Amino acid sequence: MVSVVVGGLFAGLTPALAEPAAEALNSTHIPARYAAQALGWHPCTTEELPGTPPGEVGLLECATFATPRNWERLFEREDLTIAVSRLRATGVTTASVLTNPGGPGGPGRSLPLHFRGQDRLREHQEVIGIDSRGTGQSTNITCGGMAGPAPELDARNRDPRNLDLLVDAVREGAKTCRQASGELGSLINTFQMTKDLDLLRVLLRRQKINWIGYSAGTWLGAHYAQRFPNRVGRFVLDSATEFTASWQQSFDWQPMAFERRWRQDFLPWIARYEAKYHFGATGEAARQNFEQVRAALSRKPVEIGGVKIYPSMVDSLILGSLKEKAQFPTLAERLVQLRTLTEQGASTRAKAAAEGPVKEAMDKVRAQAPDAMLATLWHTLCNDGPWTGDRESLIRRSQQQYDSGLSLYGAGWMSFQICAFWPERPRPLPKLDGKGVPPVLIVQADKDGATAIEGARRARAAFQNSRLLTVTDEGDHGIYSGGNARVDKIVNAYLVDGVVPADQSVPGMPLPVPAG
Repeated sequence: MVSVVVGGLFAGLTPALAEPAAEALNSTHIPARYAAQALGWHPCTTEELPGTPPGEVGLLECATFATPRNWERLFEREDLTIAVSRLRATGVTTASVLTNPGGPGGPGRSLPLHFRGQDRLREHQEVIGIDSRGTGQSTNITCGGMAGPAPELDARNRDPRNLDLLVDAVREGAKTCRQASGELGSLINTFQMTKDLDLLRVLLRRQKINWIGYSAGTWLGAHYAQRFPNRVGRFVLDSATEFTASWQQSFDWQPMAFERRWRQDFLPWIARYEAKYHFGATGEAARQNFEQVRAALSRKPVEIGGVKIYPSMVDSLILGSLKEKAQFPTLAERLVQLRTLTEQGASTRAKAAAEGPVKEAMDKVRAQAPDAMLATLWHTLCNDGPWTGDRESLIRRSQQQYDSGLSLYGAGWMSFQICAFWPERPRPLPKLDGKGVPPVLIVQADKDGATAIEGARRARAAFQNSRLLTVTDEGDHGIYSGGNARVDKIVNAYLVDGVVPADQSVPGMPLPVPAG
């Protein structure tokens, strides 16, 4: 539900205590009616952190603040609510590190819990979580329940009638999403979000802020740094988009990057455990077995509990699982079970045993992400622009990618091209070159499928004074505070002590050993 706070919101606000440094804190010219707010920190409730284990909710404090609905039309005096959280420092607090989980559109209010074991970071820094405008417990935006192309529309089916239906669904999704969002839709963009962050900096009483942004959070962090270089402390950009280019260019790396993760990591891994999975003794044999399963589902989808399982649903399961090596064993089991369900000779007992786990996995694939999260995703991508393409070019490009061997996501890429049909002209992007920005640290796995190392390297080359920490033989998406002690040591030295590393590489973590 869209919730816009207007006009008299400030009548009940408690003014912040006056501080000698107030004017210096607010050199970015935020109106006093916003800068004077006090963050009313209180223990978070389960309602404020939905989905968080009850035992962890009490570790965080929550607050909200009002932000201008449109930072370029302050005279309108219409406001939105931004929901934030705080994981307190364990000692005397001297700095604030703001965090973002990516998406764009991922709610970030619970993200500080990810860092509760980072003792060095927390000694003197409070960790701040944020639900960006549009998502989570902040003022929400909607796409009207837009669900995207139906799962039966398999992009590998190159029948012109099927491709037309798929493109029509993408185009209709863009129209539905933009219409449902109303006037607020055009204000869900990176420019407005960076201004919200700077207001939060003032409310936290910080001359500068530190930053940990994952995935699309690298885009937001880099744009803030370029816009407010004098307010930048130590910025960590983990699993980086090609933030010096466009969203479209950044996402266009994904078909190649996911294929690399699939062929170089997962398929050889499942082959290594042939004695357990019996899915192929080599990576290529395992890939061929998967293709047979997929072809069988294309000919005759498996039906469990009245729900049909289509190949595109299995593709989505794989893409999501490739982001984290810890999911490899579960993915392997589901592929084996899908093979059982598509085999003519499999016993009734074996098929019955496979149905439950497969249905659970497919239910998760079918479950829509929260409407506000999807709406924030699409509006941010499409409002930031530019994004090019039309019916003919999308069909042609997807064919070229599939023909070049990008079988996993080369054809299906066209289902993500909603912004090519966005009904409004996007906001011009500022040039991101890092001029005047203090050193920022990019952390990147070399086999990450969601954000390719190629895009991170290009961002490193184009953004002055940045550094690149490459994690080799690693494909996980989101590295810092994920279990790699060598990465954490370098990142903490930067975040805590201000030690700016040279470009360097460290090894990733080994792939898992399946139970049994």
